[in-house]
Amino acid sequence: MGQGPKVTQDANPKPLCVMLVAAEASGDTLGAGLARVLKARLGDGVRFVGIGGERMAAQGIVSPFEISELSILGILEGVAAYGRVVKRADEAAALAVREQPDVAVLIDSWGFTLRVATRLRKQLPKLPLIKYVGPQVWASRPGRAKTLAASVDHLLSIHAFDAPYFEAEGLPVTFVGNTAVSMEFHGADPARLRAHIGAGREDPILLVLPGSRPAEIAKVLPPFEDALRLIKATHPRLHVVVPAASTVADEVAAKVASWPFRAHVLRDEDLKRDAMVASTAALACSGTVTTELALAGCPMVVGYRIGAVTYAVLKLLLRTPYVTLFNIAAGRYVAPEFLQDRCTGPLMAKAVSELLDDPERRAKQSADQFAALDKMGRGGPDPAERAADVVMDYLKRR
Repeated sequence: MGQGPKVTQDANPKPLCVMLVAAEASGDTLGAGLARVLKARLGDGVRFVGIGGERMAAQGIVSPFEISELSILGILEGVAAYGRVVKRADEAAALAVREQPDVAVLIDSWGFTLRVATRLRKQLPKLPLIKYVGPQVWASRPGRAKTLAASVDHLLSIHAFDAPYFEAEGLPVTFVGNTAVSMEFHGADPARLRAHIGAGREDPILLVLPGSRPAEIAKVLPPFEDALRLIKATHPRLHVVVPAASTVADEVAAKVASWPFRAHVLRDEDLKRDAMVASTAALACSGTVTTELALAGCPMVVGYRIGAVTYAVLKLLLRTPYVTLFNIAAGRYVAPEFLQDRCTGPLMAKAVSELLDDPERRAKQSADQFAALDKMGRGGPDPAERAADVVMDYLKRR
């Protein structure tokens, strides 16, 4: 991938200003990657403002509030949080008015970033707005394509099949690829993880990933704990490892501390990657992490649970029977999914135990996961580089 168009600043020594807005852990990762590439290309010629988490903060983006309060899951939860979301969207718009960015990139988090886009359109009508990750209109609610087209200037898509839905509404789309599919594990060290948790070379390890939103921890972690109790009863040598997203790390650590068996909570990003490669199998909340696990070659069982009202509505809207992206790409259940009423300890414990007890089953599932990832663009160029190309183009126009 080339370095994209160069931005000349001889006539204006003032650094360009890029606003990045992310409201969840996955968006924080995307924003940090984009900031990293833009800094590499522009050096002191760019500064950043916006909203994000720890990873964006490491790139110098100071968020005016904690994004964990915007990690909302479910219809009723969204209604309850409406006032807070509106307030934070107002604050984001006020930040833009104060800092006068040259371009704004709104990352994922449909409900929040749409409100930010609406405010920026009204208060800074000449500000270019780029949406990074579009709503999954191919799965449900296709009307959102028209809404997005009226709200932003460009879409950076992570799915190759997104473009037709949005281009039909007049919105330019650039497919940049999925960062999760480009994640590298060459530097991961399984031995380092085993030494950290005190596991022997042949000891089985189960990776448990309960999500990155507070609502996911509340709804998904209890049935995961139920499953773990049953699994540990039949696999006493099993080491349980729980990587915790920064948005919920304290909450996860507090809950795991009360479990009747030992589990190792990981906060360090390098150790999390080590764990994905070292683990025998995983029990994972549906989300980006399932793609990352598949890239690491880790076979998994997927569980998810949301509010009853939200689930009833989604069942009417969804146009795919799967929730895991590589299952969607494969068109079948490569990894078993246990959703809502089926997200129970006994059902998940049985599926996880089958993986732990059968090396051939694990090997086949890992191979099938890799095949599905190939359909999703595994091994392609760095999405952050492609996304930066588009941002640079808008900066050049400014």
